[in-house]
Amino acid sequence: MNGDTLYSIGELARRTGLTVKTIRFYSDRGIVAPTDRSPAGYRLYGIDAVARLDLVRTLRELGLDLPTIRKVVDRELSLPEVAAAHAEALAVQIRVLRLRRAVLTAVAERGASPEETERMHQLARLSEDGRRRLIGDFLNAVFGGLDAAPAFAGVMRSMTPELPDNPEAEQVQAWVELAEMSLDPGFRAAVRRMAEDQAAEQTRSDVTAPRRDIAAAVRDQAGTALAAGIDPASPQADPIVAAFTAHYAHLLGRPDDIELRRRLATRLESVNDPRRERYLQLLAVVNGWPAPESLAPVFDWSVQALRARTQQ
Repeated sequence: MNGDTLYSIGELARRTGLTVKTIRFYSDRGIVAPTDRSPAGYRLYGIDAVARLDLVRTLRELGLDLPTIRKVVDRELSLPEVAAAHAEALAVQIRVLRLRRAVLTAVAERGASPEETERMHQLARLSEDGRRRLIGDFLNAVFGGLDAAPAFAGVMRSMTPELPDNPEAEQVQAWVELAEMSLDPGFRAAVRRMAEDQAAEQTRSDVTAPRRDIAAAVRDQAGTALAAGIDPASPQADPIVAAFTAHYAHLLGRPDDIELRRRLATRLESVNDPRRERYLQLLAVVNGWPAPESLAPVFDWSVQALRARTQQ
């Protein structure tokens, strides 16, 4: 191409692939100004208009507004600076869209009412500080003021959800459900009872070394029996039951008798609350952790074994 050659709008349209109407629109707004006019008054453009229009089309496809594009092509603004600002703006929009998609998906799956939809929307829109305050209030309600509170510091950390800056829709949905659970007075009361039982066991124990929670001891002992297919009411289960009841008796400083075994059965039924397991499942999704293994079968086996040996 000759650098001195001038082109009509029609010729420019053929070279750029843009319509005449679009080029005229950009020209009227001073983004691609004509170099000259023909004797009949038609606009004529230099060869630089082709490169300019190519840049304009690219920036429009990337979502930049026309005033910003004009400043870029006129070199009033640095393109890298504009690109960085626009990328950040898009990141914010993407986060908002993910939140909206997650809420709408949850509404569709749960058949939520308008009131539930509004509550889910508000929970999804919480800032990082807002989420931290909500969960902090829940954890304080569950663990606050217990005599063995220092022993729960690690537990509290392990129960804290950390929604990433750019969460997937599944993480947002899990966060909303988890937040709803943490606000449920019934769930708070249930987890508080579990924490109080564990604190009482820690306080009563005369063991000076680190003390294993009874749920962990039962998991290890009964898990093996469950995997082996041992009937909880069978004689083969006797030594397994004796092992974790002995641990519990030692933990409380009490004899391993029928009353202790009944107490342990009640304790395990409390720990086996399906809401607790659901919270841990949701927590793993939010934090991007591997899905936790369900302990419900182990606790069910243990409770059946204990009940079978405490009936009168």
